[in-house]
Amino acid sequence: MGFEAPRRLVTALHERYGGAAAADWLGRLPGLAERVPEEAGLTVERVVAPGGRDSLVLLVRDAGGEPAALKIAPPFTRPDRERAALAHWNGWGAVRLLAEAPEDSLVLERLHPEVSLRSLPEAKALLEAAGTVRKLWVDPPAGHGFETVAERTGRQASAMERYRADATAGELAASALAVREELLADGAEELLLHGDFRQGKVLGGDRTPWLAVGPDPVVGERAYDLARLVRERVEDLVASSAGPPAARRRVNKLADSLDVDRERLRGWTLFRTVESGTRALTGGRRQEAEWLLEFASWL
Repeated sequence: MGFEAPRRLVTALHERYGGAAAADWLGRLPGLAERVPEEAGLTVERVVAPGGRDSLVLLVRDAGGEPAALKIAPPFTRPDRERAALAHWNGWGAVRLLAEAPEDSLVLERLHPEVSLRSLPEAKALLEAAGTVRKLWVDPPAGHGFETVAERTGRQASAMERYRADATAGELAASALAVREELLADGAEELLLHGDFRQGKVLGGDRTPWLAVGPDPVVGERAYDLARLVRERVEDLVASSAGPPAARRRVNKLADSLDVDRERLRGWTLFRTVESGTRALTGGRRQEAEWLLEFASWL
């Protein structure tokens, strides 16, 4: 199979995990893309491009000719946790895990990678997103090894501390760190969450119209899981004169439709948006950071 890693994957891995880790795994990826399907008894049709930001996805067929998708991920993205979450959901609201596979890979039911909720008008996309994500909020399995919201955001908060004195992000960083402490002080829900839920993570399916993919599972409260969805299409909101009221309406609409406290959703949206914005600053992605921090200022 002729192979070249999708550009989006190469760029994202370098930005998120550093050049050394990304280069090492990407150097092994051509061999993995050839060997893993063969060991799993799969025939490759094509690479999905532009594909994901943390894994290579191949459209394949099994020994019986049935379509599937093979996801090959770096070990540092913890595909074991994704596998555990998908197994627990067992196709309820999410892509179905079909079989075991070697080398940190997953064999999944084939969806329509070219059709995500981002292809829908905004109002319809948010409605379908809400209907999908609510299915994922279930009790985690006993003895689970998933990270908690407190643990994940604790690492992120440590990285944000350096921005308290930053001329661009200092005030927002301080507010985001403070609101995290308040939210964790009285958080009670311990549900299995997608962890990275947004419109691009919901694809068209055959057995049901929309299914979530690519979880970064975490255990905590529902408001945390909605926060990334609130800032969907942030560049469009920033470009609009009606951006600030539109952002607040989105918080209220999502909170009310899913019976989530508005202030908790606003708080987690603030924290997660500022965290993403400061991470973009660290990575030198200035335009992205400006969009995110302006959006956060509206909250």
